[in-house]
Amino acid sequence: MPLYRLAPEKKVSQIKPASFSSERDLQRFFEDNLFQLLGVHFIATEFTTGDRQRGRIDTLGLDQDGFPTIIEYKKTRKENIINQGLFYMDWLVDHKGDFTIAAQEVLGQDIQIDWSNPRLILVAESFSEYDKYAVNRIGANVELWIYRRYGNDLLLLDPIFFTNPQQRKNKEGVEPDKTAEIVVPTYTVVDHLEGKPSSTIALFEQLREAIFTLGDDEAITEKANKLYISYKHGKNFCEVQIQAQGLKMWLDILYEELHDPYSIGKDVTSIGHHGTGSVEVRFTPDDDLANVMELITQAYQQTI
Repeated sequence: MPLYRLAPEKKVSQIKPASFSSERDLQRFFEDNLFQLLGVHFIATEFTTGDRQRGRIDTLGLDQDGFPTIIEYKKTRKENIINQGLFYMDWLVDHKGDFTIAAQEVLGQDIQIDWSNPRLILVAESFSEYDKYAVNRIGANVELWIYRRYGNDLLLLDPIFFTNPQQRKNKEGVEPDKTAEIVVPTYTVVDHLEGKPSSTIALFEQLREAIFTLGDDEAITEKANKLYISYKHGKNFCEVQIQAQGLKMWLDILYEELHDPYSIGKDVTSIGHHGTGSVEVRFTPDDDLANVMELITQAYQQTI
């Protein structure tokens, strides 16, 4: 898509598209800015899968919610990285120990790894409709992201396809698990609502509906984790913990960048908390949904 720079006197000038000199340069750029771009903590580059299943994973990481993440890049249309990425995903779920050791060496011994929803992120300048159809039919947790570089200092990054992990169930309504020997706990929104008063459930449903109206159909995904429910558009922008008397939320936006006219946000950057965001907001039946959504919208806008 064309991008224009606004100039004085209502004049515009088009910024010419640019590109990375090589796929390796593209990869290095993402790895240097991995958390800011994708919400993923960097673990390793060109990670070897060993002699038996030979290959090199472009980027290995751990996302905001503790899910192991593989990232593969392609610079030209001719390259097909879907099958390659799926091969690496199979390797990942069969080699949890190798991943855990690599993650602990970089991120520390105390990191929490959640194997219920490993992610495969594929990054390219474009994907065809056949690519989208293929990953949709496959049913694995595959994400397609497109990027555009403009000039020397502008980058557009847009997630164009997600598989909602809450919808990938087999005939019995159970998430398929290739590693049957390891029981991986899974969580649902219903789990978080269980035992909560009807007033709190109604409050959550109001908030949930408002959050989904922020984006186009399927642009925002919902993921129930052990301690909270996360909402993401590419990366997390809000996490919700359902409590007896109301909701506690964490927004993924810097406190100093938040416009908070009602002073309802709290900076918890240096305070222990469950969500990935650093701004804490509480929502009770006495609070105004519009005021809360004004802050959530700002966090969401950080992802578009």
